[in-house]
Amino acid sequence: MDIFLVSGSVDAQGGTARWSHHLAGLFSERGHRVRLIGVAPAADGERRLRTGSALPYRVSALYDAPPPAAPAKARHRLDLLAHRRRRVHEHGMRAKAAELSALFRETDGVVVVTEGWALEWVALADTTGLPVVLMSHEPYAVTRRSGHFQRLRWLCLRHADRVLAPTRQDADWWIRSWVNHAGVMPALLPGAVRDASPRDRKCVLSIGRLDHDKGPDILLDAWAQVAPRHPDWRLRMYGESTGRARAREEALRKQCAELGLGASVEWMGFTEDVPGALREGSVFVLPSRQEGFPVTPLEAKAAGLPCVAFDASPGVREIVADGVDGLLARPGNVDELARKIERLMVDRELREQFGDAARDSVRRYAPEVVGERWETLFALLRR
Repeated sequence: MDIFLVSGSVDAQGGTARWSHHLAGLFSERGHRVRLIGVAPAADGERRLRTGSALPYRVSALYDAPPPAAPAKARHRLDLLAHRRRRVHEHGMRAKAAELSALFRETDGVVVVTEGWALEWVALADTTGLPVVLMSHEPYAVTRRSGHFQRLRWLCLRHADRVLAPTRQDADWWIRSWVNHAGVMPALLPGAVRDASPRDRKCVLSIGRLDHDKGPDILLDAWAQVAPRHPDWRLRMYGESTGRARAREEALRKQCAELGLGASVEWMGFTEDVPGALREGSVFVLPSRQEGFPVTPLEAKAAGLPCVAFDASPGVREIVADGVDGLLARPGNVDELARKIERLMVDRELREQFGDAARDSVRRYAPEVVGERWETLFALLRR
């Protein structure tokens, strides 16, 4: 079967682009013909994925650079310049959508849109005979508060045959907004569940972008409470440190120095070997202010690490079972986050208990399990 995956970007290192590549690999391994299509490349200055011919699926992008933002709507019908700008912009989008139509023509399969923004172009394309699935990774509550919610909801109602959320709670909220064809599809664990960390190294890990939503500044504030009582422990911070992220890292390093943490915090930069990095730690922390359904905690659980996280979304609660395979703190509560990190640092037996439970529970996101759920959905949509 032909499967077209349409994403906002196909060469960005993290987020939806990374998830799209994992999904493309899964479908390819199951014998499907996969084409991964990005709307635009990653922004300048950001680290990019290698997307060469070695991949088992084809990769392309509609634009060579980020497309121009849509011009403001005309405030009145006599604003001829504003009307003309809108027409020119829409003409450009339709031209790119025609490229999608050419790819879709005379194929037998399905279109999976992995980002709401990309649905704009798919909606303009000719998808006759091809079911269209939108996979939403953003928490419904965040989408609902955004300025693009009504537009996205309209696109879902008019141009998507199924809308998938990563948790039952998010799907139920979509249904309450009259998107009655919403359902649930869990995220995919990248790779198999392999060797676990020995959990005997005095190392706490955080892996993620160093931006505001990911909360690295909060983690440093929490570590400042913990570190003086445990001078033999280290906090390893993995995250992008090139391009625009370099300024963020410099600000965090300054915060680290002001807190007197220079000797206990290790700045590791970007890593392509996430499983290898996780096996060097004993506790994983997700200090995000806002999350959808993050993949890295799944990888941490596969490595047998107990997770400490803010209860920031249904996705986080789905991944981390508080008191079973990890610990949850109230969003933004630095003191509580510090206490829960320290609890796992000092209690080796609890680390072992939670870590073993994490490896058991993460198997429901294994490629063979999630792959079967996708196959069931495709069979239903193509009947």
